[in-house]
Amino acid sequence: MKGPVASAGADDVAADAALVARELPGRPVRVQLMREQEHMWEPFGPAMTVEANATLDSAGTLADWRYELWSNTHNNRIENAGRLLPAQLLAQPFTPAPPKPIPMPEGGGDRNSIPLYRVPSLHVQHHFVPTMPIRVSAMRSLGAHMNVFAIESFIDELARAAHADPVAFRLEHLDDPRAHGVISAVVDQFGWRARSARTGDSSPRSHGTGFAFAQYKNLMAYLAVAMDVTVMRDTGELSIERVVAAVDCGQIVNPDGVRNQIEGGILQTTSWTLYEETHFDPQRITSYDWSTYPIMRFSSVPKRVDVLLIDRPGLPFLGVGEAAQGPAAAALANAIDDATGVRIRDLPLLGTKGKNVLKA
Repeated sequence: MKGPVASAGADDVAADAALVARELPGRPVRVQLMREQEHMWEPFGPAMTVEANATLDSAGTLADWRYELWSNTHNNRIENAGRLLPAQLLAQPFTPAPPKPIPMPEGGGDRNSIPLYRVPSLHVQHHFVPTMPIRVSAMRSLGAHMNVFAIESFIDELARAAHADPVAFRLEHLDDPRAHGVISAVVDQFGWRARSARTGDSSPRSHGTGFAFAQYKNLMAYLAVAMDVTVMRDTGELSIERVVAAVDCGQIVNPDGVRNQIEGGILQTTSWTLYEETHFDPQRITSYDWSTYPIMRFSSVPKRVDVLLIDRPGLPFLGVGEAAQGPAAAALANAIDDATGVRIRDLPLLGTKGKNVLKA
């Protein structure tokens, strides 16, 4: 029985079944976790903390960039029996294989931690944290989700400090023509209006737009995305009115497949970024159902999602499966900031902390 790409409850259940079957020779064995049990016992997404600093020169151009992150490998595959939960609970437990950093350019926790923007002085440091208080493994895109969220949120803040439009500021610091291509495609389709100050006001329903860009792993698909949101200040809830994304993944073989991957990635990361959060106390996981671990419901799905495909016949194929995770998260945060003037730096954006900030 093969589990997911990294590890999840399926691997543990298979090991449980094997151990039980060994004690009951000749009898079929089925082990099945209920949803609440899987919520509490499967591996969780690794925690991350990021700190970013930068300097602008007198012309409003990036002069230096300092970025530090604290996290682990984000990819604890089942390398040995010790990484299986049943093997850790035996009378004579197996020792889990120690986590190891994944070398760049792929990266693990530090995936996409190096910005594509032109900066004369660049410093990026990954403080590797080998162990965490709960069992963790991979989430889609590994560290790219948080790193792109942090970088692209910070780029918006720098653009405002430079009194520049956030899209124009990005283009000014990007030399890659394919990066310019996806950004320009989104700007045209979305009808982006240049601005140097935020759009929203203090009314109960604040409107805002957000933008973000990244190249996944700095070597896979390019993706830019713009979002249009309305924030209800009295409740802290929001409505995503429209999403426009453009992707350049080289020569496109299956257009529907590419479009589906990007749409699915946008929806998944919207749920992560707005709502999803694991709670635990010193004894156990306390997020065990859809009330204690909320996800995005149909009523919160973006009202419209447009995905533009930029085909490059003859150019190498670039993976798209995880390209949307980081940019969509950052575009959401930037849109909320534009609507409300509130920069939320903790995920999920609409967790208890974020909602309280928006309602303040």
